[in-house]
Amino acid sequence: MTASKTSAITRRLAITAFAAALGMGFAMPRATAQEKVTYLFPAPPILPAFAPLQLAKGKGYFKDVGLDVDFQVARGGVEVAKMVGAGNAPIGGIVGDGPIMVRANGVPVKIVALFGGKGFMQTVVRDDAGVEKPADLKGKTLTVLSFQDTTFYALIGLLASAGLTQNDVNIQQAGPTGVWEFVAAGKSQGMAGVPDWLAMVEATGTKVKVIPTDQYFPHLAQGIAVSDEMIKKNPEMIQKFVSAAMRGMKDVMDNPNQAAEDFVKFVPTWKGKEEVIKNALNYYAKHVYVDQKRLGEINPERLSKLQDFYLEKGFIQKKTPVEELYSNQFIK
Repeated sequence: MTASKTSAITRRLAITAFAAALGMGFAMPRATAQEKVTYLFPAPPILPAFAPLQLAKGKGYFKDVGLDVDFQVARGGVEVAKMVGAGNAPIGGIVGDGPIMVRANGVPVKIVALFGGKGFMQTVVRDDAGVEKPADLKGKTLTVLSFQDTTFYALIGLLASAGLTQNDVNIQQAGPTGVWEFVAAGKSQGMAGVPDWLAMVEATGTKVKVIPTDQYFPHLAQGIAVSDEMIKKNPEMIQKFVSAAMRGMKDVMDNPNQAAEDFVKFVPTWKGKEEVIKNALNYYAKHVYVDQKRLGEINPERLSKLQDFYLEKGFIQKKTPVEELYSNQFIK
């Protein structure tokens, strides 16, 4: 054997021995097992309102923290709360005031993150309705999703700030499409809506304005809900989920137009309607996903005031200790 061949063999043996000494350091890395998690939505996950979660899934943020997230849909936020509280789903989405409504009835859920520090409900009125402030809503026809939805409760709160009651306006429950279509068609002067519906109305060419409901009534944004049992059983999963979801929200805050383009890639139902998504996400970024010291943080004072109002108006029969309604332990 020549000296050169001997030298080559020696080098290969040395490399092999070195790899073995490092514990197979030259072997291919093993894939880390992903924890399977089901997230329950209160409405179809294709809505712009759920962009942070679609971005977190589509851009791999959940996988980055070791979660394999499956999206499922329930019939509204109350159903989500009941299923999460009963342990039929580990985690789900409801408006932040959800625990106020259900814990008094024995459903053990908490909000562990909010998608923004401002309210979810937006009071949208037609430009030709002659409405500039809440008091101007007297005598107007307004649409709501339903009389059981928290956007309806927020509308009652807005009216109360001007000394008005439900009897001073004509409120109609119109469902998820009628709520904004009635405004566009002139069948109602306004709606208790969300940024998604605002964008849909504007897409028809209808001129509208927004009464900043949040300035008059302390309602809340969408939240992530888990059960008391899940907090005890698997806090690591909750921490991972919240961090990835907040990363998705930060993407919308930093660049809503780019986030809209990414969202449409992951939810191709909206292909060709990119401007609608851009308008919606710009509104969320500027008017909902704000006013939090830490992304996702829940303000207990705001939650307490909201519960006091719900008790006063008879939406609930008894109060729940505020600390049982939320947890900020998973917020970074």
